[in-house]
Amino acid sequence: MAKVVERRKLNFWEELYLPAIAEGLGRTFKQMFKPEITLQYPEQRPVIEDDYRGAPGLVKDEEGREKCVSCQLCEYICPPKAIVIVPGEAPEDTAYDYSNIEKAPKEFYIDMLRCIYCGYCEEICPEQAIFMTREYELNAATRQELVHDKPRLYEIGGTRPGLIKKWKHKDDGRGAEDH
Repeated sequence: MAKVVERRKLNFWEELYLPAIAEGLGRTFKQMFKPEITLQYPEQRPVIEDDYRGAPGLVKDEEGREKCVSCQLCEYICPPKAIVIVPGEAPEDTAYDYSNIEKAPKEFYIDMLRCIYCGYCEEICPEQAIFMTREYELNAATRQELVHDKPRLYEIGGTRPGLIKKWKHKDDGRGAEDH
């Protein structure tokens, strides 16, 4: 059963719409004399706060070695399942002992169209290999370009000195943190 709603009859001023027009013009003139808040992007850039969480990126240590050990915790914790890691064998290197590293990422993808920038991946990473960067300009011509692979993630993340180091020198048996 439908309920019938009665409309009230408009009075003379409401039929003319003059009060509504006057109110709209008043708001317009008020806004004309307020300071401008629009940025003319890209000439003007916004101020990025210190706690801003931009695009996630992988980082390397000071010597250019990748820190990720394919533990896949970030893939597991990611709410929208935007991270995909394909584990592989740890690299063979002559200067460093990789005996305490079981695996390294063969492939690492983050789908930026699915990422919600929550920062869980950064918080859960035991090796401090993934960080939320201050990168906010993510644009591409196709959807596939926004699925960042391992080289692109290292380009975004860069190098972070002074973090956890898991390698040992073969010649002296010391860990990299002893230097």
